Amino acid sequence: GLGGGISSLSKVAVVGPPTHPDADVDYTFGQVEVTRAFVDYAGNCGNISSAIGPFALDEGLVPARGPETLVRIHNTNTRKLIHARVPVSGGQAAVRGDFVLPGVPGTGARLALEFLDPGGAVTGRLLPTGQAREILEVPGLDPITVSLVDATNPVVFVRAKDLGLEGTERPETLDARLDLAARLEAIRGAAAERMGLVADAAQAATLSPAVPKIAVVAPPAPFQTLDGTPVPAAAVDLVARVVSMGRIHRAFALTAAMCLAVAARIDGTVVHEASADAPPGEPEGDVRLGHPSGVLAVAARVAQDPGMPPVARTVTVYRTARRLMDGFVLVPV
Repeated sequence: GLGGGISSLSKVAVVGPPTHPDADVDYTFGQVEVTRAFVDYAGNCGNISSAIGPFALDEGLVPARGPETLVRIHNTNTRKLIHARVPVSGGQAAVRGDFVLPGVPGTGARLALEFLDPGGAVTGRLLPTGQAREILEVPGLDPITVSLVDATNPVVFVRAKDLGLEGTERPETLDARLDLAARLEAIRGAAAERMGLVADAAQAATLSPAVPKIAVVAPPAPFQTLDGTPVPAAAVDLVARVVSMGRIHRAFALTAAMCLAVAARIDGTVVHEASADAPPGEPEGDVRLGHPSGVLAVAARVAQDPGMPPVARTVTVYRTARRLMDGFVLVPV
């Protein structure tokens, strides 16, 4: 089949006319499993979301206007709206530009993605259990401190030190530790049950493999990217690694990064704790995430009124996207 044999290269998007009054197009995301015939529609994908605006322009679903066109996207998986500001050249989505995305070779035209009201995208609540952090009971393992947050996608955040990790390990090093993979999946399953995504933790691997994602976080530390580029601790607000469909992501799943940025703005989360010693930023400023391929800046606006639960207003990221090919997939019938 199509795809590259890993979860980040095994995805599908279906784009069509809008069913939401404030959208220009509808978009449905599917995470296609690599080892079995199963498509998970439970959540969204940030990187695939990046391609929807340019695709809508190039296919004539949305007319190009001026040097930049706003494409309002309705993600049917989460029932949330995304505003894509797509650069335009010659009446189509611009491809060439000088924007550099860590982990992606070359440069491209910068695309802005703003996720509106991202909280509770899957579970219905920004903090699915109402707590910024809690002790999670994991069958067969010791209890562990976690933060369960749902912003663009649900994620369970764990402190790297509680797993005996630094948070800067290379993906292949972590993937080689089968004991760690089993432990992370057990924690993810328990979190899925706690968040109401499955009735029993043991069902998570088969019924909800894509969400919640699980990420380990640690305070700022120096590290080397996958291509050997050194990154000083001062260049990041925290470091993290995320699991995607059972494997450590070679960069960082974009929806998980956006959820992390929101969590970093919520007092009491393990993410906020990990980034607390970093240089202070504005409540609406960027969170600089150190991941295996470099540094990703994510802007999160979170309101925290006294006595009220936190509210995620928007999350903004910058990406590149271009059409690689047109073709046909032949499916036996």
